[in-house]
Amino acid sequence: MGIISKKDNSTNEIQHIYRQKTDKRILKKNPWRDYRLHFTILVLVIIAMFIGPIEIEITKGVTVSIMPLLYTMVLGLVFYLAKSITWIERKQSRVAEGAMMLFIGILIAKLAVSSGQSMHLLFEMGPALMLQELGHLATILIALPVALLLGFKRETIGMTNSIGREPEVAVVVDKYGFNSPESRGIFALFIVGTMIGTIFISFLTSICVSVLPLHPFAFAMASGVGSASMNAASLGPTLAAFPALKTQIEAFAGFSNLLSFSVGIYIVIFLALPLTEKLYYLLEPKIGRKSVVNQEGDE
Repeated sequence: MGIISKKDNSTNEIQHIYRQKTDKRILKKNPWRDYRLHFTILVLVIIAMFIGPIEIEITKGVTVSIMPLLYTMVLGLVFYLAKSITWIERKQSRVAEGAMMLFIGILIAKLAVSSGQSMHLLFEMGPALMLQELGHLATILIALPVALLLGFKRETIGMTNSIGREPEVAVVVDKYGFNSPESRGIFALFIVGTMIGTIFISFLTSICVSVLPLHPFAFAMASGVGSASMNAASLGPTLAAFPALKTQIEAFAGFSNLLSFSVGIYIVIFLALPLTEKLYYLLEPKIGRKSVVNQEGDE
């Protein structure tokens, strides 16, 4: 009996391994057939829509709206990090990332239509839409001193010159080289932005819309940071706060994001990177911390 049970166990193990290899072979040829991933995302969306927007009153008259997109992404991150959930791994995250970019294209098309409908408003804003691109330089003034205080060295030049989307990554890699500290910095920023950038900007927008006494169009333009996913995450709380201006807000957000993606690369080349390098050489001797690498003389 013991021999039979051992044979049964080994047969089951062989069948299990065979099924795993077959599943991997199918997913490798067609990763979109990972139906467990699709079902998991569907469950997260249903949970988010069932809960709906959550309003948290910070002080009297100041309310922060948390949109379903925010806690859907948080739940997705928890599922990805949970060891007990074995069917959501790095391969599935890459498939989901590709799907997100595909479906966000629908939103971008909608924003483009809204921009066309409100073209007269965009012309009325005049140079304001172009000058708001200079606001991205504030990233350097705030983030660079913090990075130096935390002990980073030349990585800060790559990390703090922009929010680090695809055009900015290309500029830094082309100028400093693929294996340079500056490139390591912007790659780290790109990965962090991809993982938690949408969550962060959604929550930040909710707070700013509730606290700052700015025009709705200003919040719409601020959502255009050169990233489609971040643009969508920031747009949700803004539309929830000003539903009567939906079409105009979508127009300014979409056009601003397009400007950040196209004009932002020139801002980085001619302004952001030179300013970041200048500030680094001015501040690093004064507030920079000595790292272990620096003490050993590797830098």
